[in-house]
Amino acid sequence: MAYTICSLDNAPRVPFKFDGRILFSSGRYELVHLTLQPGDGMEPHTQPMDVVFFVTEGTGTLAIGNPGSHQEMVEVGCDTAVHLKAGISRAWKNTGGQPLVILVNKLLP
Repeated sequence: MAYTICSLDNAPRVPFKFDGRILFSSGRYELVHLTLQPGDGMEPHTQPMDVVFFVTEGTGTLAIGNPGSHQEMVEVGCDTAVHLKAGISRAWKNTGGQPLVILVNKLLP
């Protein structure tokens, strides 16, 4: 087949406490739909690949860099993309009053 269709209802869930669903995955690219409820946040972590975050709903703070040293806090709102290189620490926190919805585009090595 020359195409695939995946809805949130049938997308596989990612194995962590937040509502993340894998909409597409191949050897080179992965697309994850991530929802953080108001007040939710994740621990700082790194990934071995470049990532492009695209916020489709809500507002959040993205902590970029190592906690306690050169960490930058960036407010990110709807219709905004952020590209992070592989190995850079990152952590999202929903600072708004509605769900924060992010499309996580992973550029696999």
